[in-house]
Amino acid sequence: MKAFFKRVTATLAGLLAAAGVAHGADHPKEIRVDYAYYSPPSLVLKRFGWLEEEFKADGVPIKWVLSQGSNRALEFLNSGSVDFGSSAGLAAVLSKANGNPIKSVYVFSRPEWTALLVAKDSPIKSLKDLKGKKIAATKGTDPFLFLLRSLHQEGLAKSDVEILALQHADGRAALEQGRVDAWAGLDPLMAGSELQAGSRILHRNVAFNTYGFLSTTERFATQYPDDVRRVIAAYEKARKWIIANPGKTAELIAEEARLPLDVAKLQLKRNDFSNPVPGAEHVAALKAAAPILVEEDLVRKNTNVVGVIDALVEPGFARAVVK
Repeated sequence: MKAFFKRVTATLAGLLAAAGVAHGADHPKEIRVDYAYYSPPSLVLKRFGWLEEEFKADGVPIKWVLSQGSNRALEFLNSGSVDFGSSAGLAAVLSKANGNPIKSVYVFSRPEWTALLVAKDSPIKSLKDLKGKKIAATKGTDPFLFLLRSLHQEGLAKSDVEILALQHADGRAALEQGRVDAWAGLDPLMAGSELQAGSRILHRNVAFNTYGFLSTTERFATQYPDDVRRVIAAYEKARKWIIANPGKTAELIAEEARLPLDVAKLQLKRNDFSNPVPGAEHVAALKAAAPILVEEDLVRKNTNVVGVIDALVEPGFARAVVK
């Protein structure tokens, strides 16, 4: 009888393993994490190797992947190229509403990382002056959605301007070369354009900048919940280091992103690292921003965007870690 039960137990264990059911000691073969020049904590982690130290004993290597914008980070999550991606909150909502199975588990900062810029000698003085003008923006990112919300605030629609879909660096170049009239910028490129090319901020609104979220896939969160918490703990270490060492952080950003120090300092100045646990404040901000997704037909008809936000934001992992 004992032999029979041993065979049954072994068979069940094999079936569970074949089905991909994980137990507490299981880990992925590697953990793939993005880093982004708009996410200072990711640059700190990459520099100091704290994630590598955390998972060394488990034999789990860390793979770093560069995200050049929220759209890239979310594409990487959707394709399975990364397990953790850094993006703007509203961009994550848009991505999830369109079928990307993700959970936003941590807030890496509250940045004012986007604004509308014009060239230093531009005659454009107000948002209304943008009617009929060419504007560079990266679709699926906070700057793109910031642009649409700002236009709506002035009674303008997307059709009232010509939006050129350019990745952030290309948008900066287009503005500085005079190929577009305005650019929905993103730090640190935005700070660089201000300080190096004299580009002028035409319109800013910190309330229209949605938070910087760290997201993972639903599969990873379900299969490796302890590893999610351990990644968040490393982000917490980086966040606290940044708060304690602003000068060194600016130097690190400058080196990692190959920026002049004054550009890195300006970028860092526009970040608030005080509230890392996703909560009511972040959900409210996303729900206030969500109507633009419906009004501009960026999501499928009859999409319950409020329900999407509730399903996206998962505070439990961070609450278990942040003290």
